[in-house]
Amino acid sequence: MQTLLNDQISAIDKLRQFKVGALFMEAGTGKTRIAVELVNETPSVDLVVWIGPYQTIHRPDGVPAEIAKWGGFLCHHVEFCGIESLQSSDRIYLELRKKISEAARTFIIVDESLKIKNADAKRTQRLIDLGDLSTYRLILNGTPLSRNLLDLWSQMQFLSPKILNISLAEFKNTFCEYTRITKRFGGHKQYTKEFITGYENIDHLYSLIRHYVYECDLQLQVKQYYSTLNYTLDEESLKEYNYLKEKYLDNETLLWKNNNIFIEMTQKMQHSYAITEDKFNVVDQLFKEIEPEKTIIFCKYVNSSESCAKYWPKATVLSYQKEAFGLNMQHLSNTIYFDKNWDYALRVQSGRRTFRTGQEYDCRYWDLTGNVGLENLIDQNINKKIGMVEYFKGKTKEELRAEL
Repeated sequence: MQTLLNDQISAIDKLRQFKVGALFMEAGTGKTRIAVELVNETPSVDLVVWIGPYQTIHRPDGVPAEIAKWGGFLCHHVEFCGIESLQSSDRIYLELRKKISEAARTFIIVDESLKIKNADAKRTQRLIDLGDLSTYRLILNGTPLSRNLLDLWSQMQFLSPKILNISLAEFKNTFCEYTRITKRFGGHKQYTKEFITGYENIDHLYSLIRHYVYECDLQLQVKQYYSTLNYTLDEESLKEYNYLKEKYLDNETLLWKNNNIFIEMTQKMQHSYAITEDKFNVVDQLFKEIEPEKTIIFCKYVNSSESCAKYWPKATVLSYQKEAFGLNMQHLSNTIYFDKNWDYALRVQSGRRTFRTGQEYDCRYWDLTGNVGLENLIDQNINKKIGMVEYFKGKTKEELRAEL
């Protein structure tokens, strides 16, 4: 078994003195190994509960296999549960709750705690409830702390409400800056909404949580290289793209959708060219230079995912939403982004499937970029770490038409 790395030793030394803790360590830094060590040195644990993205648990090369690689848990009673199952199934939630209630000393671990977001969401409420019943609580998060400050309240509430000791409303008023946007649609019709544009009092926030959080960046000897592969939409895809753009930028449609139009609009516009012919041509050319067997292809849509799996059966085709988190793919070194994604955290996490502790080769990434405005907007906003809805809310209809 490999010797613990310095950051892993430091994390264990810091968190072993508390019953709750958080590892905000970049993907690939070895959080799973730390969790195994912390659980195994905690006395009298009679139940270990591991909750994480379903795909990371139920794949043959998923989290249980990685835990076994590090010697496994000494506790004989271990439960793995997909966070999606916990949300959707009352039976699974109640059965797990019963097991935790009956155990004397439960150690609960939430992997990829970035999934704990909306405080009112069912999954968040259920996780907090299970945490309240557990003696020891640990969260693992591969996204840097500064990238998701708004989500901290729910995550700290899971660990212990005593850490922040304030309500969600107080948290927002203390640490968040708001901007009000009003959009008018002719006549007397208008729509107003507040959204977060920044954060304040960050030093105070860090002082409240610093004892329970360990942070570190990923430092490897191998390098990362990024390239762009340009493709051209076929005539039919471009026609459908332009039709959808005009349809959704219609005044009546904007008003009817109450600004939720942006998610639906971009999804359908991007889907219109998801499997345009030239995307396959440029990847075919790339596979004359690299090996499909050593390549991940990330897709956003079912049709692009199924088509890629059919065209290149030797490549590993993954979904952003289901498989960008948690999986250890260090035996691969190439990544193709067949479809773009607005979500900065998903983009960072997807790149860390290959660039992680144990990787022996340089990691290479290729972005497929089409000849339409939406593709450039996604790239620009990923680089600026701006979300889709946040970007579109500050734009007029005329500006959107020109940029798209």
